[in-house]
Amino acid sequence: MNSETRSLRTASLIAGLALALMAVLAIFGNFVAIQSLVTPGDAAQTAIDIANSEGLFRWGIASLIVIAVLDIIVAAALLRLFEPVNRGVSMTAAWFRVAYVAVYLIAIIQLVLALGLLGDPNQALRAIDAYGTIWLVGLILFGVHLLLIGYLAYRSGFMAKVFGILLVVAGLGYIADGFVAVLVPGPTISLGQFTFVGEAALIFWLLIKGTRKDFSNGEADRGHYFEPDSHWLADHQSTSSTVA
Repeated sequence: MNSETRSLRTASLIAGLALALMAVLAIFGNFVAIQSLVTPGDAAQTAIDIANSEGLFRWGIASLIVIAVLDIIVAAALLRLFEPVNRGVSMTAAWFRVAYVAVYLIAIIQLVLALGLLGDPNQALRAIDAYGTIWLVGLILFGVHLLLIGYLAYRSGFMAKVFGILLVVAGLGYIADGFVAVLVPGPTISLGQFTFVGEAALIFWLLIKGTRKDFSNGEADRGHYFEPDSHWLADHQSTSSTVA
């Protein structure tokens, strides 16, 4: 196994493990620790439930912060994995994910503020609602990230085209949810909960296929050879010559 294959396999493993852990933490943080304590439209009951289970609520916030950190790790790992396909697009995709994380952290801060506002239930519920709204708007950035990753997966040669298509569909779903949150008042149906299949499929590919693939010979799921981005190849060859 050459160093390039080893590096890309490692990137695949890191991204896959981080995404899998994020999925587990998201279930706990969002559904078990936070949403279970929030009664939509009932500020008083929400304040009472959070006060009675403040430790759980705080652990939920902590898990969301860990998710944000893992998001940065995933951005770096996917950058490394898809860099040979197109360095510019890969870098842009990584920065969109980082930008999404910045917005997500702002959303999480609203939950921290809500803890200090439990004496004023209406203000506390507004802060919690702001968390959801900011997160949804931030999903526009995350959706663009998935569109770019989907494009890279489709063009990669080492992944089946269907993965790219599913990731693009997932990205469009999140983008739609973000814009709906801005343009449509009141509760709406989330498309992301139906279009996330591409993300789940990516996790399985990264952990099962990506960690065993021989990237050195360009073996492709699509049946033809992997063709690296010409700019990346030139930089890689220049670096290799300098080291030699």
